[in-house]
Amino acid sequence: MHAIETTVPLPADEAESALRAALADQGFGVLTEIDIAATLKAKHEALQLDPTVALVLPCNVVLEPGADGGTRISAVDPRELMPDPAFAELAQAAAARLTAALDALSA
Repeated sequence: MHAIETTVPLPADEAESALRAALADQGFGVLTEIDIAATLKAKHEALQLDPTVALVLPCNVVLEPGADGGTRISAVDPRELMPDPAFAELAQAAAARLTAALDALSA
């Protein structure tokens, strides 16, 4: 599966804080956290197009140790999850926002 990725020269806790801010700046919210188990609600235009898209939402973001003490951040590419042409515009916009969020961390 294709992912949108970056590696930042930050420890995981700082990378997580920076990632949350960058994602929020792009209109994304955190729905669930595996380690903390906190759940936040967000709306998804995709559900209005087809409620079964809930099977592939949310877009997952993973933080893991990277080279040189940094943190590697990977996000699932929404275009991979929603290949139906009806979702093309929405998936492209979501991919662009995820890419912008990760790019903001690398700048």
